[in-house]
Amino acid sequence: MAEPVRQKDRETYLARAEQARVEADAATLENVRERCLRSATAWLEMAARVERTDQLRASKLAEKALAEE
Repeated sequence: MAEPVRQKDRETYLARAEQARVEADAATLENVRERCLRSATAWLEMAARVERTDQLRASKLAEKALAEE
């Protein structure tokens, strides 16, 4: 049950990153553009963190399943 929620989080973070990039492209002020790009980077890092966590969780579950056999 936790898996779909994590995937939804990742998709949300990626969508926010894309939105921040679009806002950066539309910004006329340099400081606004930089802020949007920093935001996009942060959202991408959060999405990557979710993916790493899911991969680690899957790995641990696989190890546990092998140990129980």
